[in-house]
Amino acid sequence: MIDQLWLVLLGFAGGILGSMIGLGGGIIVVPVLTFMGFPPTVAASNSLFAALSNSIASTATYTKQKRIDFSLGIKLGLLSIPGTILGAVISSDIAPDIFKILFGFVLIASAVYIFLRKKLETKEKTLSKQMIIFAIGASFFAGIISSFFGIGGGIIFVPLMVVGMGMMMRRAAPTSQLILLFASLSGVIVHSVLGHPDFIQAGFLAAGSFFGGLVGARLSLNIKERYLQILVTVVILIAAGKLFFDSTNGNLFGL
Repeated sequence: MIDQLWLVLLGFAGGILGSMIGLGGGIIVVPVLTFMGFPPTVAASNSLFAALSNSIASTATYTKQKRIDFSLGIKLGLLSIPGTILGAVISSDIAPDIFKILFGFVLIASAVYIFLRKKLETKEKTLSKQMIIFAIGASFFAGIISSFFGIGGGIIFVPLMVVGMGMMMRRAAPTSQLILLFASLSGVIVHSVLGHPDFIQAGFLAAGSFFGGLVGARLSLNIKERYLQILVTVVILIAAGKLFFDSTNGNLFGL
């Protein structure tokens, strides 16, 4: 047990990032677990416990700050649930090398979003029927991504709200945390039924992520975001490169 306490620090770091940018800390947690030799389903399901803990802490703090659109968040969260069920089921048979390649592309997409997020903001829009239909489909897909990779699905939800619906980033990231609460909870339940997570490891990650979520939500009010964007983007791209390298060499510690 003692030799697994590092998972608390990993969860804390992922929780801070996940809370601040609304993506979920899985984009940090899952690559690290993968590099340490965790099988894909264990890495994803353990990370999802951290995402759930992080979303609970973040949602509570953002609620006090009155930055969450509850009506939209609850609707998108409920729409994501069928996708999370499917994502957990299909993750059972994924080959490690395939998982690394797919997650590498998810990390690249996350890095692009993080670096450009402020430029994505548009004026508030009136939702058309086409956008509503697209939002339903995007929520289902985000649910799959959330449960399959253990990252929460914020990489879909935040751009959807900012670009598609014209929501300000200040409200989109907090609202994403409410959505991730639904997505991660349903994913955790299905993964647990399927016997994927290591509950002790998941507990350590969740503990760290909870406190990271509290810290990140408060830091989001006044931190200089541009420096954080550059640092996180570089780290994520390095992680993506490592995943691609490992997948093609069949050696987890090939660097």
